[in-house]
Amino acid sequence: MAPARCCVPGERLCSLEDCAPGYGTYCKHGYIFSSLSGYVVKKSDNGLMPVISVVRDTGSNLLPDVGSIVTCKVEVYKSVRPGDIVVAKVISLGDAQSNYLLTTAENELGVVVAHSEAGATMVPISWCEMQCPKTHMKEPRKVARVQPEFLQT
Repeated sequence: MAPARCCVPGERLCSLEDCAPGYGTYCKHGYIFSSLSGYVVKKSDNGLMPVISVVRDTGSNLLPDVGSIVTCKVEVYKSVRPGDIVVAKVISLGDAQSNYLLTTAENELGVVVAHSEAGATMVPISWCEMQCPKTHMKEPRKVARVQPEFLQT
């Protein structure tokens, strides 16, 4: 059995060519994704294709529950604005006061939807800027590079 690592819902775990899906996972576009917050467990029996599963540790709170209030720290003026929808990764469970630290420091993480002051949905023009289609004003954002397998068809 491989060592367990933490994962969150929606995280891509591996290709269907590498493993079979197990408990706490789902398949989409040829990949296996986590459907739970927990630990990744990969088991291989008798030379068959390994089965990848996600199990919860009932003894501790791995990540915040749905509806939890979290505190995050970002460079607001360069990265995001109030109202932006952001994809971020939990990087630390924080200190004794239950603060969580989030990051957008990967290409796949950052702003996915933003609205300009004119109310229009902004269009990404680079990894660090979005533009209003009405006013053509550019605003700094840390833009997420959304992977094709996560786009709805």
